[in-house]
Amino acid sequence: MPFIETGFKGLKIFEPRVFADSRGYFFESYNKKSFEEAGINADFVQDNESRSQRGVLRGLHYQLGEMAQAKLIRVVDGEVLDVVVDIRVGSPTYGKNYGIVVSAENKRQLFIPRGFAHGFLVLSDTCIFQYKCDNYYSKESEGGIHYNDPALNINWGADISNATVSDKDLVLPLFKDCVNSFVFE
Repeated sequence: MPFIETGFKGLKIFEPRVFADSRGYFFESYNKKSFEEAGINADFVQDNESRSQRGVLRGLHYQLGEMAQAKLIRVVDGEVLDVVVDIRVGSPTYGKNYGIVVSAENKRQLFIPRGFAHGFLVLSDTCIFQYKCDNYYSKESEGGIHYNDPALNINWGADISNATVSDKDLVLPLFKDCVNSFVFE
């Protein structure tokens, strides 16, 4: 299974091998052994799915402390610009962001290790977004960063002035003020 390095330690793109013919296609979206061979030792315990419309922006979210989560994200219908921000204090990429288009068509997946804030912008009319987590969700452990923090200078690939954003995400703190317990190893 092909994994592509991103320049952010632990953050990897997974491009599965797709077998297509006149009937359609088949691919392995996850194989624990192959992921372990690529240095990804996450023990996924929860799968999540969301459906969103064009212009919905979700994020930037993370879980703190012992409830921190690594994620493996993918799109099963539609297209998103997926964005992460490295919030691991001491990391050479601390405070930098990485964006990638993930779609049902390109079948890319992104493995996001613990210590990254995560969000996405829906680029298609609708989108079904799925992700595996290596830890359970905890409301008390929620953390986040405002998606439009000027210090992060995120290129969302589209005009976000009219993005549909949750009330909760609109009041997330700036990067400089966010609660953060991650240390780069």
